[in-house]
Amino acid sequence: MSHLWLPFTQMRHFDEQARTFVRACGTVLEDARGRQVYDAVSSIWTTIHGHCHPRIVEAIARQAATLDHATLLGATNPVAEELAARLCAMAGMDRVFFASDGASAVEAAIKMALQYWQNAGQPHRTRFLRLSSAYHGDTIGAMSLSDIALFKSRFGSVTFETQGYDSAEPLGEDVAAVIVEPLIQAAAGMRLVPKEAYARLKGVEALIVCDEIATGFGRTGTMFAFEQIGVSPDIVCVGKGLTGGTMALSATLVGQSLYDVFLGAPDEFVHFLHGHSYAGNPIACAAALASLALFEEEGTLERAQGIARRSRAHLESLRAHPLVHDVRQAGTMLGIELRESLGRAVANALYDAGHFTRPIGDVIQFVPPLSSSDEEVDTFFESCLDTLSTTKPCHPELVACHPELVACHPELVEGRRTKK
Repeated sequence: MSHLWLPFTQMRHFDEQARTFVRACGTVLEDARGRQVYDAVSSIWTTIHGHCHPRIVEAIARQAATLDHATLLGATNPVAEELAARLCAMAGMDRVFFASDGASAVEAAIKMALQYWQNAGQPHRTRFLRLSSAYHGDTIGAMSLSDIALFKSRFGSVTFETQGYDSAEPLGEDVAAVIVEPLIQAAAGMRLVPKEAYARLKGVEALIVCDEIATGFGRTGTMFAFEQIGVSPDIVCVGKGLTGGTMALSATLVGQSLYDVFLGAPDEFVHFLHGHSYAGNPIACAAALASLALFEEEGTLERAQGIARRSRAHLESLRAHPLVHDVRQAGTMLGIELRESLGRAVANALYDAGHFTRPIGDVIQFVPPLSSSDEEVDTFFESCLDTLSTTKPCHPELVACHPELVACHPELVEGRRTKK
């Protein structure tokens, strides 16, 4: 019996025999049964250059034998310094605060914004605004900035209130920051955000936070998605693909004017009162530096743009399918929204056909490693069409009355098998 508790997973119906990954190489995962599947979701948007890339593996091993870890609390290390400089140059920012996962980067941004206004003599600025359907993580602060009821409604007693900024009302003089996902809201089912929605951010006095945890590092065709929306952020949060998908590392990037407000004498206590034990871990930073070097060495952005074009060519045939409600794309981030509560059944059938993805409700994700070949992209979409052509809708009265049964018992969907 497994002692592991998986995130976002109904453990009563999880079969570890069917979904235990034991090794990986390039774009392929191999499970305990020896089945190899294309990682069509980049292990939840993290894998950039493919699994176990030798350049990143070598960088990790070399750093682990030199300096495995040293705290950033009142000390520094050369690898964190080098990575901070590299990120600032890429993003047009000036300072980097390291953490581990993306939600931790968002938590840091929240506390930075609050303490910034306190240090600047405007402590009344305590309110946060976000987009409708926002998602910024599952820790308390990040969850408070989110707007998907399924992920936060049970935890209202510990979250703070936030409002949607994409309304006609003025921002108000009590707003500390506005946080946005640029171009696409991945956790909302690859929901596209019109560029015009960001126009109101120009000239606001509140701090602007861009959450690039899902969209950063080439996912939308540019290194960062905020480059495409005409906004100059005060704070940028990155994570997921920062290390190429190999190790947990995130960062909160800020401009010099924000950083300067935290400078003073030690006993003034205006310095940033926040930190993490493994912030700036040298091994993770070494992995990140190797990943960033690969962008130039392997032309990763150009490859991402090629994947986006290749994917776009398949969308019209999918859009025309009677079981498809909508298709959405921002670079290499695609969502195929299905009708008839078929998301879980189709994802399971795609696994049988050799493609690992995970549905967001009834949205099938395609967020491939940026090292994917044309053949892998083509085969994924061909398998999607094959799967949909052999899939029958759920019993409509069952879906209407008991949607939770379909979610937990995909065998209630008829005709789930795909062509081999």
